[in-house]
Amino acid sequence: MTRGEWLDQEQQAAWRAWLEGSQLLDEALGRDLLAVGLTFSEYDILVQLSEQESRSLRMSELAQLVLHSRSRLTHTVSRMEARGLVRREPCLEDKRGVRCSMTEAGAAALVEAAPHHVGSVRERLVDPLEREEFLALGAAMAKVRDRIRGRG
Repeated sequence: MTRGEWLDQEQQAAWRAWLEGSQLLDEALGRDLLAVGLTFSEYDILVQLSEQESRSLRMSELAQLVLHSRSRLTHTVSRMEARGLVRREPCLEDKRGVRCSMTEAGAAALVEAAPHHVGSVRERLVDPLEREEFLALGAAMAKVRDRIRGRG
């Protein structure tokens, strides 16, 4: 890793635009989801659970998918459980693990929130960019993700 090598002007401008834009996008998407009663983290958890045939995941697997520490996930799931969106249950495969399962209320909340979220993503990120720019952004961030995860 190269350290101490300053960014040139164009790189600095690109970095700052990405930093400010990503923070503003995160805040806007979060506000839009709050309008339908979910935080961004809660929405992400429901999406991950909905993509499983059983609508259920071990808490450790779920933490990896939503990029949360186990303690942060536990707090979020506790709030969701209190609202009836998910439930925790012992793993049948091994008695030490805990599974998080989406309830019917959680599925209904996701069905209600999804069109609002997709509309927000389109309005704020997809539509302002040309298709090629959007796809290039995805490809660039996949490289960043893979480098950080040690795969690239």
